[in-house]
Amino acid sequence: MTAFKSVALIPAAGMGKRMGASINKQYLLLQDMPIVARTISIFEQSPLIDAIYLVIPAEEIAYCREHVITSCGFRKVVAIVPGGTERQYSVMNGLRAMREQVTAESVIVIHDGVRPLITPELIRNSIETARSNDGALVAVPAKDTIKFVANGIVTGTPDRETLWLAQTPQTFRFDVIYAAHQAAESDRFMGTDDASLVERTGGHVKIIRGDYRNIKITTPEDLVLAEAFLDSERKERGHNGNTAA
Repeated sequence: MTAFKSVALIPAAGMGKRMGASINKQYLLLQDMPIVARTISIFEQSPLIDAIYLVIPAEEIAYCREHVITSCGFRKVVAIVPGGTERQYSVMNGLRAMREQVTAESVIVIHDGVRPLITPELIRNSIETARSNDGALVAVPAKDTIKFVANGIVTGTPDRETLWLAQTPQTFRFDVIYAAHQAAESDRFMGTDDASLVERTGGHVKIIRGDYRNIKITTPEDLVLAEAFLDSERKERGHNGNTAA
């Protein structure tokens, strides 16, 4: 069997308690399509992605297969993997599940299931950058002034020019990210994201300028904002089409 060259690993095992909905946030509708389905569709349509591994809570696998994968006709989703109690564990479950289908040089594009506004351009840039670096991290410069705080008191103000807000995808060769997760598991280290695991093993992760619209949907306000972004994009496409005509 030919190994996959580029794989999307999409963790969507969170419970979404801040959303306050009766179902997990990844299944809420964003313009008549489940959020996670909209995310998957971007990778499904990318000619650079050979396969998709989706990580969700074990008890939701049957529901997800029927109401997301089958109903949307996704063909690149080769496995639905049970998630762990933490995102880091979920990602490791996904990496373990694909070990026999990838090589050390395969590129793994790790992307949050509830970031449905990712663009094909960012996917392409991430893959190209990860092939020649230890990793690629999509991020945007911090707009606001950040404060260090202890016990409610400001203790310092870091230089905003050096601060970036991490997004996903975070992309790595399989050997790099698998070794980083193995080291974290062995050391019982819990990182804030996948890039932090590579950083602690001495890897150099290169920043890719992201998009402020590439939001993670965690609250009802985020869902409203995502709807607005999609409406704006549709109007822009319509306007450009009319202009071309």
